[in-house]
Amino acid sequence: MADRLQIEAVVKRLGREISEAFPAGAVLVGVMRGSVPFIADLARAITSPVTIDFLAISTYAPGSGRVRLIKDLDSDVRGRDVVLVEDLVDTGLTLNYVMGEIAGREPRSVSACALLDRSRRRLVPMDLRFVGFEIDDDLILGYGLEYAGLYPNAAALYGADLQRLRSDPRAYVGQLFAPGHED
Repeated sequence: MADRLQIEAVVKRLGREISEAFPAGAVLVGVMRGSVPFIADLARAITSPVTIDFLAISTYAPGSGRVRLIKDLDSDVRGRDVVLVEDLVDTGLTLNYVMGEIAGREPRSVSACALLDRSRRRLVPMDLRFVGFEIDDDLILGYGLEYAGLYPNAAALYGADLQRLRSDPRAYVGQLFAPGHED
């Protein structure tokens, strides 16, 4: 889907956009865990001052569409510009929840940055101010995105077949981590 050079170019573009939008600086809030590689690279690409914090949420409770905060921010965001950093925005339910949590803490502004935007599946209208790649319904692995705890450390983004992974979660291990594998 995207090799290391394509990811690097997108991260640099997003870094410029965020630097221009917030020349006095911003708080980058990564939604754990998938955003970790992205937020690390993004922070280095931003030329204005940034601080980094993280929060984590539970997975959806079956049939409820509800998540809950399981790791809160360590810093106070009151009066500050906050950029929520997500690996993938899909239905918008998670991001809507997180943006509501942050907005209740009275930041100067809160905006969203997503490496991947799957807007076709959106259930909640979301304004993503900073977007890396638009994707369709593909299952993506690598660069923080995982399946059954596997593949977050792949250096690029790869499309995967869900049926194949359901039958064998390790189906792509040899392919994505083979010596000499080109991104």
